[in-house]
Amino acid sequence: MVAMISLREYKLQDWTRLRPIVHAYKTVRYRVTDDLFFRQRARDGDVEDIEALARARRVLLTVAFNDAQCLEIQLRLASKLVQSDVHIVADNSTSNASAGENKRACLNHGAAYVRLPANPWTVRNPSRSHGAAMNWMWHNVVKPAAPTAFGFLDQDLFPTQPCAPFEPLERAPFYGDLRWSDGRWFLWAGYCFFRFEAVGRKPLDFSPDWFIHRLDTGGANWEVLYKDVDPGAVPQRPITQIAALPGVDLRQAYCEWRGSWLHEVGLDGDLSLKMRKREAVLKLLEPALSAAPRDVEGAGVKCAATGT
Repeated sequence: MVAMISLREYKLQDWTRLRPIVHAYKTVRYRVTDDLFFRQRARDGDVEDIEALARARRVLLTVAFNDAQCLEIQLRLASKLVQSDVHIVADNSTSNASAGENKRACLNHGAAYVRLPANPWTVRNPSRSHGAAMNWMWHNVVKPAAPTAFGFLDQDLFPTQPCAPFEPLERAPFYGDLRWSDGRWFLWAGYCFFRFEAVGRKPLDFSPDWFIHRLDTGGANWEVLYKDVDPGAVPQRPITQIAALPGVDLRQAYCEWRGSWLHEVGLDGDLSLKMRKREAVLKLLEPALSAAPRDVEGAGVKCAATGT
């Protein structure tokens, strides 16, 4: 789903190029396509059981896509480092082989698994595909379950220290990593958390909104959630880019430290370097992967708002 743009936001040159009419047509088409997608049943996973599992609990949701190794690493780390009650994987993969491996990773690490219906946007628009996957989970799992709180993660985002990502929701209705475009802000789809009682009655839409303000996945929530909120009141954590490969230009192969979480940034840079970059990421994660499991609830967790 995509929100209609107010006509007063269009400039004269937009009208001369008939952009309001084109955008209105595209908005209707997007809504029809999304509504049909949301009504489709999951290809795998018992949604009713998962809904019951998530009810009144703190729920992590990861959107997975064609990279079982990536998902397995995240689940392995999150199961021992991240405070939550339920971890659900929404599998948006096009590959049946990847989907099977993702499901096995979920079984191995105690995560619930849902394979989404065939996504109509995957080939045409990766950002819209990801947003549609988040929206499918919102309409079919999260909203019916009414969890205490929920948060979405990208599959290539890895915790490296004990972390309590739901703790900032005691002070704020939602938070995550802010992104800005054309004077507007929204929460990055790869790390965004919400207190359900604050958003459960709102028509949330995790789609991108590219028409005027160039807002990526999650940006369509500007009108319904973000526009009246001071971004300075949203808890933040430091974000630092690092070169993944020595001698390679930063923009060709980089990762990010987002607080104590490592983001592989798997869909950016030179994709021919993907295998080398994954090896570098595994080396960075080795201390966390080799650490003995610990009692996360009693580990003095601080990560979300402070970045430690």
